[in-house]
Amino acid sequence: MGITKSDIFSTNQNHLANQLKALAHPARIAIIEFLLNTEGCICGDIVNELTLSQATVSQHLRELKEAGLIKGSIEGKSICYCIDQENFTELTHKLNDINNTLILKNNKCC
Repeated sequence: MGITKSDIFSTNQNHLANQLKALAHPARIAIIEFLLNTEGCICGDIVNELTLSQATVSQHLRELKEAGLIKGSIEGKSICYCIDQENFTELTHKLNDINNTLILKNNKCC
């Protein structure tokens, strides 16, 4: 998390922050959307879809993979990427917990 004092936060807080940070870029959202609409793909397909350089796409894929939001398997000289459904489900539950807490509070905020 850069120069922030991530060690003062819980493992769960740091994990959620890393996942949300990984999603906080339009190219990464586009990659997720592309993967949702395909059975699986190789990196070249993503490059063609997004019209970004191979190096840029690889960097975004690395960020998403490190956050556990996608996974990749090597097939020959290519890597086939797909959504990590288990980790996305976990992320969705965490966000739902936040939303449910807000609902229970009955929006009693400024």
